[in-house]
Amino acid sequence: MNPPTPYPDLNTVLAALVSTVRRALGDTFVGAYLQGSFAVGDFDQHSDVDFIIATRDELSDTQVADLQAIHQRIYSLGSEWAKHLEGSYFPLAVLRHRERRGTPLWYLDHGSAMLIPSNHCNTMLVRCVVRDMGVTLAGPNPATLVDPIPVDALREETRATIRDWGREILDRPEVYANGFYQGYLVLNYARMLHDITRGRPGSKRAGAEWAKARFGPAWADLIDRAWGGRPNPAVSVREPANPADYERTREFVRLIMGEAERDVRPGCNSGDEASLRTCN
Repeated sequence: MNPPTPYPDLNTVLAALVSTVRRALGDTFVGAYLQGSFAVGDFDQHSDVDFIIATRDELSDTQVADLQAIHQRIYSLGSEWAKHLEGSYFPLAVLRHRERRGTPLWYLDHGSAMLIPSNHCNTMLVRCVVRDMGVTLAGPNPATLVDPIPVDALREETRATIRDWGREILDRPEVYANGFYQGYLVLNYARMLHDITRGRPGSKRAGAEWAKARFGPAWADLIDRAWGGRPNPAVSVREPANPADYERTREFVRLIMGEAERDVRPGCNSGDEASLRTCN
């Protein structure tokens, strides 16, 4: 079996995570999968390690307590990769059906050693990436665990995220005015509009290059600096954003919000068999 990533230290961390979680959960454990950048293909040594673990049932209080101890031990491993894990525990009944999105799950935030209830991963986007591109660490083919996501449903969720998150960014700019979020917003908004255009999930790298081509030189320098600023997020999140770049970032968010509302494609909103395919 090929290693799940090209980074031996990370593979060791993932093996430790899966084996200890599997022992703790017993028959409740179904499978473990990488999603996010390691699934869509734009990962590098600075990437978060996004995962999901599928469980047969809801976790009991005892199981959650055992998992809390496991994640604290994993976090304490010598590898820096152990501090970049991020993911959620999905009961099968929640994972399979997109109608269950938004339900809080036990979630490990990036840089954390503690599980908390959160709906962060419980989206159609995550389901789509896991189903179609997920990297199997253990368990069955993820396509057997998740129902297909219609293109129109994925587009509408992405459009709603662009709109609702954008309103928060514009109404409460102080929340995101640090070095990490300044670049993170640019890359995520470029990726989301690219996803709407393509009708399927893509990478931040592909979204950045596409946005530079679509919007031209006026935005290319901002996008390039956002990509170049990805290393050391634990440091950049504590640093103030560059005021000029942050104001342009908010302008970029406004631009993408407007483009997303205009990008409503006839023929991709029926929810029928044809809409399960990509509409371009």
